[in-house]
Amino acid sequence: MEDIRRPENMERITTKELAQAFIDEQVAQIRAQVGDKKVLLALSGGVDSSVVAALLIKAIGQNLVCVHVNHGLLRKGEPEQVIEVFRNQMNANLIYVDAVDRFLDKLAGVSDPEQKRHIIGEEFIDVFAEEARKLDGVEFLAQGTIWPDILESEAGIKAHHNAGGLPEDIASRFELVEPVRILFKDEVRMVGNELGLPANMVYRQPFPGPGLGVRCPGAITRDRLEAVRESDAILREEFAKNGLEGKVWQYFTVVPDFKSTGVKNGQRTFDWPCIIRAINTTDVMEVTVEHLPDELIDHLVKRIIAEVPGINRVLYDFTPKPPATVEYE
Repeated sequence: MEDIRRPENMERITTKELAQAFIDEQVAQIRAQVGDKKVLLALSGGVDSSVVAALLIKAIGQNLVCVHVNHGLLRKGEPEQVIEVFRNQMNANLIYVDAVDRFLDKLAGVSDPEQKRHIIGEEFIDVFAEEARKLDGVEFLAQGTIWPDILESEAGIKAHHNAGGLPEDIASRFELVEPVRILFKDEVRMVGNELGLPANMVYRQPFPGPGLGVRCPGAITRDRLEAVRESDAILREEFAKNGLEGKVWQYFTVVPDFKSTGVKNGQRTFDWPCIIRAINTTDVMEVTVEHLPDELIDHLVKRIIAEVPGINRVLYDFTPKPPATVEYE
């Protein structure tokens, strides 16, 4: 069995100096491992993959090939930010794949949560594998594995070192590059700061693998998915304006697949509710609900109903975990 103990002499990354020392060390190690060969990375725009991308760009520049797959289930503005930060600002070798129609067509009419997750995960692997097959001279695959992933793998909680579940003909081509594998999430953020990534990318709140697909319970439709995306954007904007960004662990909206009657602009409506969830936790095993000021709740209700088509009610989820879970699916 691989020895997965964290190096005993590694000091916790708590300062800019330690973060810079880690970056310098990893850049040297990446160059020694990779040489003049190419590295492939699935760049989601999340914290871990973004920090890995920034490290590899610093180390090998254009020899890193990033693939960003837009499956239509990302938050508002996220694909655009990935392109702006990595292609335009960092001059990354970035392949952007617009797979929105492909994913949403596969998900049409599917209401079972596990089946939805399976479709999203399997389709992502297929798209990434197709892009990988088009590339020549790529011998390494980078992954945003972090220390908790290693520990969970050793404990049998989740799989690791599986090259992202890629087909054998693809996975067997690559040697893994995992430059942040001995870091905890807070240390990854410190490194991201030192690498100059935007704060809203470095401190991005947790986001489920299936994206907004699990916040659109039931069979996903394009109009209801857009209602989730737009209401979520309003919620994040108002949290930032009111000083709650970074103080509340996770906050998002859910638009379930049922409708109720209402009145909007003097006309009867039959539209969806929008549910707001804002929570805090230290270990995700237990979750408490953030109680928002009444004035903020009132403002959110007015904005969401006025600005998001298809919404005529706004609800607030006061349920802790347990008995509820963080996400709705």
